[in-house]
Amino acid sequence: MAFLEFARGLKVTLSTMLKPPTTIQQPEERRVLPERFRGKHALHRYENNLERCIGCFLCAGACPAECIYIEAAENDPNNPVSAGERYARIYEIDELRCIFCGFCEEACPTGAITLEPVFEMSDYERGGMIFDKAILLDPPRPQAVAAET
Repeated sequence: MAFLEFARGLKVTLSTMLKPPTTIQQPEERRVLPERFRGKHALHRYENNLERCIGCFLCAGACPAECIYIEAAENDPNNPVSAGERYARIYEIDELRCIFCGFCEEACPTGAITLEPVFEMSDYERGGMIFDKAILLDPPRPQAVAAET
């Protein structure tokens, strides 16, 4: 009986040894990511450059790892930061604590936070892996200039 188990294991080993290796030459070649891959977080803006995040704390409440820290502030009506009454004055995500479950993305009512297909996030210090709002937020879009006709 033990010999049959040994022969079966040896068969698997030999069949795997005869296959060609699947080595990817990083960074020249990029690995094809699965369609539903969840990687680096990103905060988004509306087309008019207002932030989508309204400081509602739903993403922080949904996070099982408790890696999202938010401080909200009242929105100035003369110079609004977001479309709501409040905005996230401080928005930080500790990527080392994050389990990339996507609950924050699902909980957000405005679609402000998404998990992008980026997996290359390394640093030599822990502080570099705490992403603040400046890192997470999309750059402002240039305002559309109306063409004169």
